Amino acid sequence: MLMVLLLGVLIGVVLGLTGAGGGILGVPALVAGLGWSMQQAAPVALVAVACSSAVGAFEGWRRGLVRYRASLLMALAGVPFSSLGLWIAHQASQVWLTGLFAVAMLLAAGRMWRRHDELERPSPGWARINPETGRFDWNLATAGLLGSIGALTGLLTGLLGVGGGFVIVPALRRFTNLSMHGVVATSLLTIALVGSGSVLSALAHGISMPAGITLGFAAATALGALGGRWLSRRWSQAQVQRGFALVLMAVALGMLVKTAMLVG
Repeated sequence: MLMVLLLGVLIGVVLGLTGAGGGILGVPALVAGLGWSMQQAAPVALVAVACSSAVGAFEGWRRGLVRYRASLLMALAGVPFSSLGLWIAHQASQVWLTGLFAVAMLLAAGRMWRRHDELERPSPGWARINPETGRFDWNLATAGLLGSIGALTGLLTGLLGVGGGFVIVPALRRFTNLSMHGVVATSLLTIALVGSGSVLSALAHGISMPAGITLGFAAATALGALGGRWLSRRWSQAQVQRGFALVLMAVALGMLVKTAMLVG
């Protein structure tokens, strides 16, 4: 249990420092720290990620940053696909899942490395926020775009046990004119909803999650996230983002080496 709590605090600090996307370290941390398979670790990591994301989303909602209709649409599209991803994960070999997870981590690392520059880049705004209402102008294209983002997020959530922020944030940034603060807040609510749906789906499929370990890991992650938010106000955001990207790259390369050894 001490190892679980320590891992939870460390993951929480990363989440608090980096915002959406930090939860991608949860699964490899549990696999390395407890010797679990990815299929065992993914639902437990999702509980912690969903709880921490819900706290962040509540803060964003209080500040009026969450576009809750968009988030609900993405979640409605994502939850069914998370069940599909969960089913695929339990049909796949450990080697295939480990390799796919490593590739996802490398993609997330690339996004985190560039994220500081993305804050200053104007969005083309394919799905537009109405400046008078502060809400999306809803039409078929907007609904289709957000539904597609939600479906992809759900599939990866069920398949790999990640929150999906490394998909939602760049997609919303690229295809909408929502502010960066609004993007992160809306992403956090979507992660909380899709992650919760995926956890419920895992329970419905009879996947075992040790209650003590799961709750302890989630509580430690939430505590660590508070510490991470405190540290984020004192450290350079650009340095934090790029430092986290380097950590992701190192872990991903380690997983790729492990995959190659299993194949060999």
